[in-house]
Amino acid sequence: MKKTLSFAAVHMSVAFSVGFLVTGSLWVGSALALVEPAVNTVAYYLHERAWSRLGADRSAALSA
Repeated sequence: MKKTLSFAAVHMSVAFSVGFLVTGSLWVGSALALVEPAVNTVAYYLHERAWSRLGADRSAALSA
């Protein structure tokens, strides 16, 4: 759990830094630090589901 929280802190820091450096706005940096990791988490979940389904499809095809 510590590693997960550490990664989340790094991810949010990077998102904030990029947003701030590109726009010069604390608001944009803050919004990116909150929104981007949340969207990325959902995208990762969907990616894992799709990848798992692809693996199951391949296993079924090899068994047939």
